Amino acid sequence: MTVSETAHHGLDQTDSILEIRNASVTFDMDRGESRVLDDVDLDIQRNEILGVVGESGSGKSMLASALLDAIVDPGVLYGDITYYPADGGPVNVLDLDKQGLKELRWEEISMVFQGAMSSFNPIRKLRTHFVETLDAHDYDIDEGMERTWTILEDLYLDPERVLDSYPHELSGGMKQRALIALSLVLEPEVLVMDEPTAALDLLMQRSIISLIQEIKAEYDLTIVFITHDLPLVADIADRIGVLYAFEFVELGPTDEILEDAAHPYTRLLLKSTPNLNAPIETMQPVEGSAPDPVNVPAGCSFHTRCPLADQHCRAEDPVAYEVHSSHHVHCHHWEDARKDIPMSYEIDDAELDDGQTARETPETIAQTASTTSPSMSPSTGTPASTSAEPVVSLDNIEVHFEKEQGFLDIFSEPDVVEAVDGVSLDIYEQDVVVLVGESGCGKTTLGKTTVGLQEPTGGEITYRGHSIWDVKEGNENGISWGEIRQSLQIVHQDPGSALNPHRRVKASLEAPLKRWHDDLDGNDRKQRILSLLEHVGMTPPEDYIERYPHQLSGGEQQRIALIRAMLMNPDLIMADEPVSALDVSLRVEMMDLMIQLQQTFDTSYLFVSHDLSNARYIAEKTGGRIGVVYLGELVEIGPPEQIIHNPQHPYTQALCWATPELGVDTDAADSPIRKIDIPDPTDPPSGCRYHTRCANAREVCKTQRPESFSVPDEDVHNAACFRVTDDHEYWSSASITDDESNGKAAAAEEPAATDGGDDTNGGASESLTKDD
Repeated sequence: MTVSETAHHGLDQTDSILEIRNASVTFDMDRGESRVLDDVDLDIQRNEILGVVGESGSGKSMLASALLDAIVDPGVLYGDITYYPADGGPVNVLDLDKQGLKELRWEEISMVFQGAMSSFNPIRKLRTHFVETLDAHDYDIDEGMERTWTILEDLYLDPERVLDSYPHELSGGMKQRALIALSLVLEPEVLVMDEPTAALDLLMQRSIISLIQEIKAEYDLTIVFITHDLPLVADIADRIGVLYAFEFVELGPTDEILEDAAHPYTRLLLKSTPNLNAPIETMQPVEGSAPDPVNVPAGCSFHTRCPLADQHCRAEDPVAYEVHSSHHVHCHHWEDARKDIPMSYEIDDAELDDGQTARETPETIAQTASTTSPSMSPSTGTPASTSAEPVVSLDNIEVHFEKEQGFLDIFSEPDVVEAVDGVSLDIYEQDVVVLVGESGCGKTTLGKTTVGLQEPTGGEITYRGHSIWDVKEGNENGISWGEIRQSLQIVHQDPGSALNPHRRVKASLEAPLKRWHDDLDGNDRKQRILSLLEHVGMTPPEDYIERYPHQLSGGEQQRIALIRAMLMNPDLIMADEPVSALDVSLRVEMMDLMIQLQQTFDTSYLFVSHDLSNARYIAEKTGGRIGVVYLGELVEIGPPEQIIHNPQHPYTQALCWATPELGVDTDAADSPIRKIDIPDPTDPPSGCRYHTRCANAREVCKTQRPESFSVPDEDVHNAACFRVTDDHEYWSSASITDDESNGKAAAAEEPAATDGGDDTNGGASESLTKDD
């Protein structure tokens, strides 16, 4: 697809800093030519933030590499890329020699890569990375390190600590900010950011986004922000370009793209994005899958998935149609798309096609929640099944780890990480509990402990009344350890690494059947596997059964991992970030599949996520609960409606504030956190562990650890915060926030209203501090 230059005539060409014309990237493969960037034309304006969004494999990273002429062999880059520096004449990037490229990369156009950990040498301190970068480009080391110090401070980091640390000694968010600092040290004009927040949790993502806006203004940058998460970039981008099948299908101002996109793919992508406010039933996955780069269909590349496609689309590649001077779309039926593919939250019968199940309507969603999820017990604040007997029960569970010591530390006491500290939780039949929180807060450790993969150092965990670890040690009869292991399963975050790369799908799925269903012969096992593959949409199943994991997409690998766990007929599955590695357009589809399998196999889920939107989707659709974890403690738990719209704990309020929402001006709400980075888990704060970051903290929070209080008028909603109750000494205690030291009241002198009031949006006007 070629975008004619007339498609850009509404933009001020004299203000372009980069012009891309007919850029294509190809790889020669045994099965044919793979075209991973297809005749892309694009103007990037000086001092703008351009958001580039699209599914995995759509060509986003190839576009980033092409801007620096950094396509790896055997890839070949064609076309023209012209850079217009602030001083001097235009530069043809593809004509530069080795020295010219050295001067262009990092000095003029810099890159922030997706994986911060893999971008640093693990055996060298951060200081060495900065010094070597400055030296390689003949910069004055002393002046460059002074600039480094300033940039690190601007990114809310302690320069001395960061520069004297090895990469593994920094958190993911700190490493990502250090990488941004490294990319800015040579004073580039353009900053290309390839999925810079993909591996970060909500609060760190939001912090990085805010920092990007600050550094853009501070350092006079042009930024190309590449992501598959459209809501994330919506807050900061001036324009958004939507990539599909290695070409731009729509490009325009952010507000217009979000409010009234013109391409069917963009509109469907927006509707498929989980969020906190839209009705659950409006979120529908984009059906089908992106084309193979070796076999892109003729005509419009989206026609195989488009509900409006006709013969014209199949035969003729659409040119750039002008919505108006700065908004262009590659779709023959873009005007019809705006009418026939609604983006509003209104749902009518016409939108429900024959392929949808009954549970996708509002009425049947409620019916499904009532029939497939346990009822709520007002007395205990937890779901109660008909037997009132939990499947798994955690009683004051603790999991403490001693950190590994080096040779010089053998005579000192080891540091202890309190990964889980005093958590009690009951999970019932056909129950769904979603654990949310930042990376390192203990979610995964708590989940693994729940399913018997991690032995607790304190407290007790029982399966149907039997102490799990007593059974394993042979101190309890009535059930075997094998039965418990079969009944408690896990689906890992990265299905690619969880599946044996040397075994075909058939062998991986046969293993649990051979072990637990030895009455089945080979043909019975094969037929059961084929049936399940077809059940989860992997058709024809005879094709998939013979594939290896590397021949499957991320979504297909996750389906195989789910099937393998379900073949055990488990009572509980701990799903560890099962959709975080998937594109936004696939997350709803995968969560719908998990709900469907739950109903088929009568299982329960302990779902771990750092994304509150995903947590809300699966919990609300199943009548489940959301539990908020912070520094090893369960600080709030309740139904999703109450957790999302009436959060009681300040940390939950911060997670809600940090969740990107399409069409919501999140900058209008003040930050509810005082510090970016989570405290050191080896030395957690005394009293309430959140008080060091809480905008509403008072003196009593420093010394007293809050118990879990029942939220008034909400019988199944509990929060470990003094603000929940109106008769605690908290209300007469002095504030410890910086705002009060400046003469500003950090919180009202009266107890907070139970409807959340201003505190639902954070309730603080305090900015993030730079003392982390």
